[in-house]
Amino acid sequence: MKFLECAPLDRLNDFLDNLNLGERTIKGCLEAYSCKHSGADKKLSVSLSNEILDYLGKSSDNDSPSPIESLSARTSRKTLVYLVLALYHMYPDYDFSAVKAHQFFTEESWDSFKQFFDAYMFEASKEWVETFEGISLLDALFKAVDEVVTLADCEIYGYLPDSEADPLPDRGAIWSFNFLFYNRKLKRIVTFRLSCFSNLLADGFSFDEMLNGYDEEIFSNMDI
Repeated sequence: MKFLECAPLDRLNDFLDNLNLGERTIKGCLEAYSCKHSGADKKLSVSLSNEILDYLGKSSDNDSPSPIESLSARTSRKTLVYLVLALYHMYPDYDFSAVKAHQFFTEESWDSFKQFFDAYMFEASKEWVETFEGISLLDALFKAVDEVVTLADCEIYGYLPDSEADPLPDRGAIWSFNFLFYNRKLKRIVTFRLSCFSNLLADGFSFDEMLNGYDEEIFSNMDI
């Protein structure tokens, strides 16, 4: 995969790079990639494809949960390989298994992504409006990603691993999310990773106390 320089993403990346919100810090990054294989990706793509085929050959029912259609379909395997290659570029120090990774992908709609964003990025959105007058943070994100991959033609995936498959190197995160916007026609992917870290741990708060308080705040911002 080839990293693409995309000016529409730059302002968002500058804002989300190390956003201090007092008790918490948000760290986020948007990156765009072409799905054309280059360099080591070619060899890794073959390895991931062989891993999937080996898994299919040994599995009797192939019914493990995955939003990426049946892995017996060639287009589904190709999509999974692209998504896992994107994860490798997001977290180059982590060794992903395609078979294991596919169990943690969730297929999302823009509406479900918006619900997540409104709940977890509530404070960040207020900070954006105070810093940049005009459109909201979510609208700015939509416009930027749409310019790169045309959201109307995108499949949206979330990667929500368990603790053993979490590539985040710093385990002190309150929460972390990874989203991938894949345009099959353009053969492009925009990756979006977000993490939230507490600034209170250095002040003597326990991790459990901090999490409990944050959970209450998140649910108060959700439209249930």
